[in-house]
Amino acid sequence: MAIISCPACQKPISDKANSCSHCHYEFGSASKEDIERKLSLQRYQKLQKLQNQSMLAILLFIVGCYFVFLGNFPDGDKGLMMFNVSVAVATIGFIWYVVNRARIAIAKRS
Repeated sequence: MAIISCPACQKPISDKANSCSHCHYEFGSASKEDIERKLSLQRYQKLQKLQNQSMLAILLFIVGCYFVFLGNFPDGDKGLMMFNVSVAVATIGFIWYVVNRARIAIAKRS
């Protein structure tokens, strides 16, 4: 019985195992091409998920900016609170977008 690296997570597993005990990646009796195809599909799905999150972050940023610049807030504490919430939403959307773009760049390198 030899120790090999899992094709998905690169952690050590037995060569007799049908799935990885760490990441639960099932490779069973799959050929090398099947394993590469599965890994490619997993990378594609991960990138799609990150891109979808980026689009949601952009939408959040746009909605926050819309209310900051075009919102007619009432005078007083309620208007100030609505303005602060709008700024917070725009800021969170922007930071989330930047973080996701960095995660996409890292995912594409590996």
